[in-house]
Amino acid sequence: MVDWLEGLRRAEDGTALMYIAGEWTKASDNGSRTVYNPATGDVIAVVAEATLADGERAIRAARAAFDEGPWRSSSAHERALLLLRLADKIDEHAAELAAVDTMNNGKPLRESEFDVTDAANCFRYYAGLATKPHGQAFDVPAPSQTFVVREPVGVCGQIIPWNYPLLMAVWKMAPALAAGNVCILKPSEVTPLSALILASLMEEVGFPPGVVNVLTGAGPVVGHLLAESHLVDKIAFTGGTVTGRSIMQAATGNLKKISLELGGKSPNIVFADADFETAVDYALYAIYVNAGQVCSAGSRLLIERSLHDRFMERLVERATRIQVGDGFDPNTEMGPLITPAHMEKVERYIATGLAEGARLLCGGKRPEGALGQRGNYLLPTIFTDTTPDMRIVQEEIFGPVLVVQTFSDEDEAIRLANDTIYGLAAAVFTSDVAKAHRVVKQVRAGITWINTYHPTYNEAPWGGYKQSGIGRELGTFGFEEYTEVKQINVNLAVEQTGWYRH
Repeated sequence: MVDWLEGLRRAEDGTALMYIAGEWTKASDNGSRTVYNPATGDVIAVVAEATLADGERAIRAARAAFDEGPWRSSSAHERALLLLRLADKIDEHAAELAAVDTMNNGKPLRESEFDVTDAANCFRYYAGLATKPHGQAFDVPAPSQTFVVREPVGVCGQIIPWNYPLLMAVWKMAPALAAGNVCILKPSEVTPLSALILASLMEEVGFPPGVVNVLTGAGPVVGHLLAESHLVDKIAFTGGTVTGRSIMQAATGNLKKISLELGGKSPNIVFADADFETAVDYALYAIYVNAGQVCSAGSRLLIERSLHDRFMERLVERATRIQVGDGFDPNTEMGPLITPAHMEKVERYIATGLAEGARLLCGGKRPEGALGQRGNYLLPTIFTDTTPDMRIVQEEIFGPVLVVQTFSDEDEAIRLANDTIYGLAAAVFTSDVAKAHRVVKQVRAGITWINTYHPTYNEAPWGGYKQSGIGRELGTFGFEEYTEVKQINVNLAVEQTGWYRH
């Protein structure tokens, strides 16, 4: 049997180690956390659980690596070469990384394989961007010359969620390292494994000690420490809006730079003139990929009223045929939820929807038989007959639960689409190109699609409006989030000003 966890560095007792200051280490108090496979409930690893002392050590190591080490003086070309080597290493270990993410997160293997490919390409994109021009020169009155350069922010604390364990780590680290920063990555405590393997690969290709640190521990402990530490220059977080607010508050101590990619309740708007089967297909894909555990999931289906009954009949027919199961089964189309606790949270939302008077068209329960008894599985769920004030319409459920709303015209579709605290993503399905652009322009969301849903590109910015976050990831925008802008003025005529008479 292949050991998909062979890339983990372990102590003699088998505990997977953290990576701090170029060393693989146990927790300072020898504490650990058990990591489970959400598809089976089986134990897959025991990982060191970072303490405050471990977090402080990582911060000091990163601070020294940035202030005193060779990394700050490294050239963009040198950083780019390291990122390219790392991308090649990810390709070499693609099968292991994909299997680990499926084992640790539960998503179907084909989804994990896509994530690994995207992760390698993200490093390659930022390797290329590192050496491109990042400044401006200004034509100002003589004898001055004025220009602007971008410099690294410094020590970056990066806190990532469990839904895309490898990819979210790369989205944070690739632009930060390309710009010349140092990183302290805190993966989710329930999905730390691929991040630790990534750190092992980074050590192998030659990142200097302290430039990359991976802390495996609880958010309220080491995550909060990173957010409030005066030695950390920037905090980047992806996760829930409530946690985002607490991180933002903790970061005020030294007014550190922040970027927050938070929740969503994204509308998928389908007009009656849309290509019917395509719209049905993407309505399923928008909500059920990764079991709905996606911040940009199309969790609100806004359907033109005249199309509702026909669309629902076909949507339910296809949703009930989605194959739910273990991500390693090639027939699986939707995997489990991440933990029993999260599954119970989603089930409470389903109960709330029923209590609020929404009509359950399908799902709403665990699968029958052994599958429903062992793993964290829920069936694809659809609610209709909803009203805008319902909690299931307004709040992020983060599971395979679709809520359906109806509209009569463009104005109502736009009003309903914008009627939440979130503004992460939105899609429009219609055969009328002009209408699609009119609607997209008026929807307050940072990521939009026309006649598609979910494609993401390393070259384009990712982030949202309103309470879906602050700042952007990916593209040149993501690179700039990890830089400071410095104005430089040069006097080309070195002589006294003559401003003062004496």
